[in-house]
Formats: sequence, C-alpha cells, structure tokens
Amino acid sequence: MFCGLDSAPQARADKPGSAAPNSGQVGLPLWKESTGKHEPVLREEVVKLFEDNKLSENPHYLDGTFGGGGHTRALLESNPTARVTALDCDPAAKMRADALATEFPDRLKFFDWSFSRIDELNETGYAGALFDLGVSSFQLDEAERGFSFRFAAPADMRLNPRAGMPAAQFLELATREQLVAAVRDAGEEPRWRRVVEAILRSRGTGRLARTDSLAEVVAEAVGTPYGKPSRIHPATKTFQGLRITLNEELVELEAALPKAVKLLAPGGVLAVISFHSLEDRIVKRFFNRLCGRPEHEGDSTPAQMREAKAELLTRRPIIPAETEISANPRSRSAKLRAARLLRSTRVR
Repeated sequence: MFCGLDSAPQARADKPGSAAPNSGQVGLPLWKESTGKHEPVLREEVVKLFEDNKLSENPHYLDGTFGGGGHTRALLESNPTARVTALDCDPAAKMRADALATEFPDRLKFFDWSFSRIDELNETGYAGALFDLGVSSFQLDEAERGFSFRFAAPADMRLNPRAGMPAAQFLELATREQLVAAVRDAGEEPRWRRVVEAILRSRGTGRLARTDSLAEVVAEAVGTPYGKPSRIHPATKTFQGLRITLNEELVELEAALPKAVKLLAPGGVLAVISFHSLEDRIVKRFFNRLCGRPEHEGDSTPAQMREAKAELLTRRPIIPAETEISANPRSRSAKLRAARLLRSTRVR
C-alpha cells in the first residue's frame, strides 16, 4: 500500500513569508492535495534493505500489503530471479496483481487475503517480508470508496467492501463507548467529546451517510481551536479513527507481525512502513521485544529474561527525503523500521 492513515493528507509547514494556509471550511484547496498517481513510498529504501541483506541469489519476498503493487514491482525488478508472494483484501488489488503477473511470469503469486492471514500460506523461508500500512492512493482517490472528504460519496471506508460494516451504518448504530474509542483513541482527536456528541445528535438526519456532510458535522463540532487556523482539515483525525476502527487495522497489525517473523528464513528481514503514531508505536515495541531490548522507557524487565531473536536494522526510523516528499506529498508521515532475524535463532 501507499498512503498513510490520514483520510486527507496533512500539509507541510509553509516557507517563511508565504501566505497563511486556508482553513475552516470543507473543500478548500489545501485539503484537496492529490498525487494523481500511485507512488510507492520509500521504494528505494525498501529495496536496498532487502538487497543489502543478500540472503539468497534467488530471493523469495512476502508483500503483505500489495495495494497498487509498487513495492512488489520494485522487488521483482531488483533481481531477475526474485519472486514475490503478495496479499491484499481489497478486491480491486487482484486486478492490478493479475496485470503485474503477466509482466513477470511465474514470479508473482497473489492471495486475496488480509495480511493477518499470512500464517495460512503454505510457504516459509522468505528472505524478506514487507508491510506498507494504511490505504493506497487508489483507495483514497476513488470517491465511491468513501475514505476521503475530498469527494462527496457514501461514507464507507472499508478496505474490503465485501465484509464488515460501512462507516455510515457504524455511526448510526455504535454505542457511545464505541464512538469514543474510534474518535478519541484511534483518531486521537483532542476535541473528541464535541465530535461524539455531534455524531449522536446527527443520527437519523442523513448527515452521517455521506463523506461531505459527515465532514461538515465534525468540522462544526471541532471548530478552530484557540482561534488559530489549522493546517489540516478538522475532520481528518475523526475520519482516520473511523477507518482504523472499522477495519480493525491495529488488531490486524498486532496479529500479523509475529506471524511474519515465523515465515522468515534465518537471517530474513522484516520491514514495516507506518504512517500513524499508533501503528509506529506497535511496530517499534514489537521490534524492540524481538531484538531483546526494552519495549519502551517504562519496561523494567530484567535483561536475563529478554531473548534477542533479531537485530535492529533501523535504530531510528527511515523517513522520506525532501525530494520524495516534494514529488509525493502523501509520503511525508511515513516511517520505515526493519529488523533482521538472527541466523542462529528459530522463532517459535
């Protein structure tokens, strides 16, 4: 996948002397930023991590989040004998995978699954595994998918539209506690109380059924904190929280990470690109635990009780260069972390 967890991308700070950003109303140009095409974020950095490992002359990689296929293509192009097994639960991804498979005969296998099901694959010994979290540019830019308030469309937000509950239905039926979990916890919206109450008041009015009217409900509730114009749309955090909740994205991630490690060959690399602080926290702590390090500052587990099964390849996350951000603004919040499984350790 390509894009991060923001339902609309956040603008970078203006240069000194530039005009103040637009703010306050749905639909102004600041919030209509779009690349117009699929650009896999940190593509070269991912390929380099895997290539530098040189685990095999005929490497087999796992792409757990195929999306637009950009990373899979890059891995196939990096080595004429490389193979990729890819997964994605979005039915539209299969068409893109089929097209790519014709370019690389017998080198790409695709499964129409969520990446949390990787333990159902009948293969192991991958030289590298990649998760590019969030949603792809295809999903954001297709109005009917209902991920973005840049388009007037039914509020859906499901990564797999064949399963689960669309956002519009969730907003009408969820308990107050479920709304709080989505807006406050997953969305990290500071004014979550106002947003939750606004959603409850809007039930039965039809305003929760479509992205544009839903965004207006949230924007009216959030307002302009401290009287200062915002660089992001007021509904951004709520939209991302709803999408994370509806698709159980954090639950899927926590389930997939240990499964991916078990599928790696000794010395194999696990790489994860995140776009949201909650995702990155899960990944960072998982890698710390995997490498026998304290999971966080408050972790007082004695050193003798920790077991190093891997080594960190990224002490600090790799972030996009300014040139990439300039060419592809949606990459600005990406963070790439990676770890390499120890060759002498069998992960149970």
